[in-house]
Amino acid sequence: MVGETGKLIGLGCDPVVGSLTSSKKKEYRVTNRLQEGKRPLYAVVFNFIDSRYFNVFATVGGNRVTIYQCLEGGVIAVLQSYVDEDKDESFYTVSWACNVDGTPFAVAGGINGVIRVIDAGNEKIHKSFVGHGDSVNEIRTQTLRPSLVISASKDESVRLWNVHTGICILIFAGAGGHRNEVLSVDFHPSDIYRIASCGMDNTVKIWSMKEFWSYVEKSFTWTDLPSKFPTKYVQFPVYNASVHLNYVDCNRWLGDFILSKSVDNEIVLWEPKVKEQTPGEGVVDILQKYPIPECDIWFIKFSCDFHFNIAAVGNREGKIFIWELQSSPPVLLARLSHPQSKSPIRQTATSFDGSTILSCCEDGTIWRWDEVTNSST
Repeated sequence: MVGETGKLIGLGCDPVVGSLTSSKKKEYRVTNRLQEGKRPLYAVVFNFIDSRYFNVFATVGGNRVTIYQCLEGGVIAVLQSYVDEDKDESFYTVSWACNVDGTPFAVAGGINGVIRVIDAGNEKIHKSFVGHGDSVNEIRTQTLRPSLVISASKDESVRLWNVHTGICILIFAGAGGHRNEVLSVDFHPSDIYRIASCGMDNTVKIWSMKEFWSYVEKSFTWTDLPSKFPTKYVQFPVYNASVHLNYVDCNRWLGDFILSKSVDNEIVLWEPKVKEQTPGEGVVDILQKYPIPECDIWFIKFSCDFHFNIAAVGNREGKIFIWELQSSPPVLLARLSHPQSKSPIRQTATSFDGSTILSCCEDGTIWRWDEVTNSST
């Protein structure tokens, strides 16, 4: 059981811990290094929303959102750059979304709490979402309905937005909500109603939109001012658990399981189980642990390829660890290091098929690693 005290009783066997002895099943080499600027880069993400743009990625740092394309031979081409009108803005997160007509959007947020929906075709702002009372730490897109995005904020709330109409549909906060900054949030890959969030209150919460889904549908056809939309509060999660003993800064669904990490040098794979008699209280069954040495500072986020075969995560010393997700015990596929990569890696981006790994760093650099195949050696 997991109560307010944070005590938890696991089910079944002890978790399987992966060995840090690399299997060397995969080999990657550095094919490019870019110095984007002097300000830290906090996020990098490939576009998995639109198959035309699988090799396109976005970064954020300072008040800038930059869009690039990965080309053959390690080449990284700059496609466009958006600079926010507020020079004091510091973007922390970016996600790819699209309009109902298929126009690609880069959706970014940061210290100001304003979310910018940028039309990637013309570099202009399509919409600006004002609502969060503090900085935005993460934005994620619903891949089944890529006009829907969720944002996690320092104001202790998660918000659901429609990028097509500019409407804030739902706010996940209140009596059962987070009690400190929300650092990460994710849509379930197949259950369109479910999201998971985590943060500085050390908890992971699962929320359901099922009973509010009519409002989601209504947001697509709303013709009045967005401010007049009947935004609903979702006050209670369907599941709440303290899987970690410290800040939880990244969570991702792996099917019905959850991958989450804190500041204790590991990613944890676990199964959330709801107690029938006490809705909302969670039982945690920890399945596997993926060690990440020197990963003990917060705001380091991992990434997966499209089919969730691998997870790539950086650490505070500029190294990257690539874990195979679909094996038990976990297999460390590769450990990537370079003499000049010494700065903390805030986020990685894994390409659609896992053959390219990008990292964005505290020192303003972007690194590109490409898998070495027999044909390319």
